[in-house]
Amino acid sequence: MTDIVSLDKRRCKVCTDAGFAFALYKGEVRRYEIEVGKELTEGRYREILDTILGPRARERALYLLQSHDRTEQEIRRKLLEGYYPEEAVGRAVSFLREYGYVDDQEYGRRYIEIYGQRRSRRRIQEDLLRKGLGAEQIAELMGDCQISEQEQIRAFLEKKGYCPGACDAAQRRKLRAALMRKGYSYENVSRMMGTDSGDGAALGEL
Repeated sequence: MTDIVSLDKRRCKVCTDAGFAFALYKGEVRRYEIEVGKELTEGRYREILDTILGPRARERALYLLQSHDRTEQEIRRKLLEGYYPEEAVGRAVSFLREYGYVDDQEYGRRYIEIYGQRRSRRRIQEDLLRKGLGAEQIAELMGDCQISEQEQIRAFLEKKGYCPGACDAAQRRKLRAALMRKGYSYENVSRMMGTDSGDGAALGEL
């Protein structure tokens, strides 16, 4: 062992010579006679993995799913942040997948169904990429749904009380910037604000 670091009153982070770390309760550290400078044999580590870390990672993963659905990547990240070793994390995720507790395809479908009427296509794509879905997978899921960005932009502008003829240039710039930060294209925003000279359609005309 290269180091044993206290995480809180009950737990320690055990740092190994192999360059990875895992968390145990302080009583478990004493029980397995883990000490700085003392070798942790492969057999002893496998015992800890099989009897403590593996089952504990699985229970932690199930607990994380109680509040809301998560993707595989989100589960992995949370477990790794809790100092579960890669092998214990892999076992936990495999268990969840086997019994249908995680399903990224279904997660993506539900996410688009919930947010498709409130968020831009780009925002949804970025959200799902960040959550661990692949670009092709997202494209396939989004190809099956209808997202009306113009209706979303219209609703935003109406909420802000936008009136093309009464809004000055500074106000238009502020509203356009806010919409573009939400992932809407410059072209769609300009069209709905009535500032696209090639189209000329204003908010009240669409």
